[in-house]
This record gives sequence, structure tokens and C-alpha cells, in this order.
Amino acid sequence: MSDENNEPGRRERKLQQQRDHLADTAWELFETEGYDSVTMERIAAVADVAKGTLYKHFPVKEALLRHCFHRELREGEAEGRRVLLQLAPGRPRLQKFLQVSAAWSEPRRRYLLPYLMFRLGEPGRRDGRGERSGMEQIFTWLLADGQAAGCFRTDVAAPALAVYLEFLYVAAMLRWLTGAAASLTAEMDTMLDVFLGGVEVRP
Repeated sequence: MSDENNEPGRRERKLQQQRDHLADTAWELFETEGYDSVTMERIAAVADVAKGTLYKHFPVKEALLRHCFHRELREGEAEGRRVLLQLAPGRPRLQKFLQVSAAWSEPRRRYLLPYLMFRLGEPGRRDGRGERSGMEQIFTWLLADGQAAGCFRTDVAAPALAVYLEFLYVAAMLRWLTGAAASLTAEMDTMLDVFLGGVEVRP
């Protein structure tokens, strides 16, 4: 195969390596100097790139958080699925996933509010072109699996249920981040109970 045919793949790898380098540099600075104190100019200087190069890839600091978090989720997805498949489909898998998510969130708490606010305001959230976290895909898989096992209702498609669950997940996260809930794990358990059982009291 010619170098010309290899060029797009090589170029994409180099771009990805540069994006990873910028995100890793930013994360180290956030951890050592504090998120609020670190400027984009500081990140560019430590990463040894022009400010224009940094802004081309990441227009704001929150985009760097997004890159770091989404990369972690992708890297842990295979192991996460393996763990979940050891449990029965339905509530046990959903609950385990939420517990793991809560444990992952605890040490990253100081970054999650700016990340979530950025994600909720991104145009890509509405037009479908934005960088996705993979959360909706995981919820869709867990819900479809539960439907196939007879655990969940099937009159609503799994992708639609996943959207409902994702926004309840964000609401639970925001309650914890803003101090309305003391324990994220407990808040996620309550949210899941509401999602699965509803709020209507039936005779």
C-alpha cells in the first residue's frame, strides 16, 4: 500500500496524539494548580504549542475535561461490560453500573459541574454531531437486555428509555454536585427506583 493511501490514517493518529497530549497536560495542571486557576494560555505554554493550536482542538477548558472523561469511559468500557455480564439482566446490571459510575465520580467531583454544564450547553447535544460520552449507548444496551429477558416493559423502545434514564442520571448527579444529596450512590439508587417504579401510588 502506498504512503498516499496510508496518509489519512497517519494524519488522524497524529491529531489524536496531539489531542491526548494537550488533554493530559491540562489534567496535570488542573490537579496540581487547581482547575479555576489554570488558563488556556498556561496549558498551551506547558504543552509547548501555540495558543492557536490549543484553541483549534479545544475552544474552552471544559472541552479538555470532556476529552479526558470520554477517553476514560472508552478505555474502561470492555471491562465494565464484562463485570455487568456477570449479573442478572435488568435492575441488578443497571444498579451495578450506577454504583460504578458513582465510585468513578467521587474523586472527580470538583470537575464534574463545569463538565456537565458544558455538555448540556453544547450544540452537538441537540443536533447529534457532538462528541458523545457513550452513556446513552450503555443505557440502551442495559435496557434492551432487560427487555429481552422480560424484566422491563417493551412498549417503549430501549433507545427512548435510555434518553429518559440519561436525563434522570444527570439530575441525580446535579443534586449531588450542588449539595442537595449527600451520597451519590444513595441518590442513584433513589433515581433508579423512581425510574423503574414510577411515582404514582397504585392500589
